[in-house]
Amino acid sequence: MPHLFDPLTLRGVTLRNRIGVSPMCQYSAVDGLANDWHLVHLGSRAVGGAGLVMTEATAVEARGRISPADLGIWSDAHIPPLARIARFVKEQGAVPGIQLAHAGRKAGHAVPWKGGAPLVDAEGGWTPIAPSAVPFSPQDRVPAEMTKSDIAAVLDAFHAAALRAREAGFGWVELHAAHGYLLHSFLSPLSNRRTDEYGGGFENRIRFVLAALRAVRSAWPEERPCSVRLSCTDWAEGGWALEDSVSLARRLKDEGADLVDCSSGGLVFDAKVPAGAGYQVPFAEAVRRGAGLPTTAVGMITDPMQADEIVRNGRADLVFLAREELRNPYWPIRAAQALGHADRLEIPPQYWRGLPPVRPSPV
Repeated sequence: MPHLFDPLTLRGVTLRNRIGVSPMCQYSAVDGLANDWHLVHLGSRAVGGAGLVMTEATAVEARGRISPADLGIWSDAHIPPLARIARFVKEQGAVPGIQLAHAGRKAGHAVPWKGGAPLVDAEGGWTPIAPSAVPFSPQDRVPAEMTKSDIAAVLDAFHAAALRAREAGFGWVELHAAHGYLLHSFLSPLSNRRTDEYGGGFENRIRFVLAALRAVRSAWPEERPCSVRLSCTDWAEGGWALEDSVSLARRLKDEGADLVDCSSGGLVFDAKVPAGAGYQVPFAEAVRRGAGLPTTAVGMITDPMQADEIVRNGRADLVFLAREELRNPYWPIRAAQALGHADRLEIPPQYWRGLPPVRPSPV
């Protein structure tokens, strides 16, 4: 089996190792525009040795932002600053990836360090949209139930966003269908109470997600991979479950998805999540085996041996780090040294004084 520092090739893109920087919202944009913060944040993770560096959830519509400070890609004005980031990440040897997202009923909140509460219009908030008029929590605004026109508009927005991501130079695109945001809320019967062709049974509830993937894939180059992030369970009785994720993953594969990014939760505010080291890895393993599709493991993966074991034992093909990458952008370099694979990762010469170089420096 491959190990953590073996390359991974999907379609025409090869990652230098199996370490990815998970999408992490920075809540630092103005009008959705990427800025120096995003360049330094993402660029430093590429310098640190990751194989894949993902942007945060990047809104395909202005009304699809979690907060007014979210990154966006709903207009051509967003392309140049994103292209700057993609270019720098690529220059450091990593593949730049972008996660396309719509927050749905969880849109229009304050940033976390200001409480994260839903914003009223006077504070810059707006009425969110969702498959049904079911709020995320008793404190949240009641979303507007999406009309057929709304559904068509959002699908068009995903298509247009993929075109812009292509123009910006990203090598990997991910469709965000997890964590209670718009696409996930169509999947779960706890949030989708529609009675038309987008609600009811499993086939109807997955219809919107499949259509969104088709919209993205049709705009995305054939030689570049497209992944889908799923919440593999709602952690709630009567909600979306692992067996649903496996069944959906088979359909995603048929529609051109190359990998499933296996997360969980986020749909209901009071879910009881048994979080712990590697607690979501079994989801990646089950989807990989059940759907015959590569997967990513994510969630409380912190130790090099832990990450390497996941790949070596075929539990997932790629490991995403989030909080650990916030704490240590150079985690991949440390992991390569700890696992005896320093020869697999070329450390920038600017950092040789602080880290042993892969190639001996001149005496």
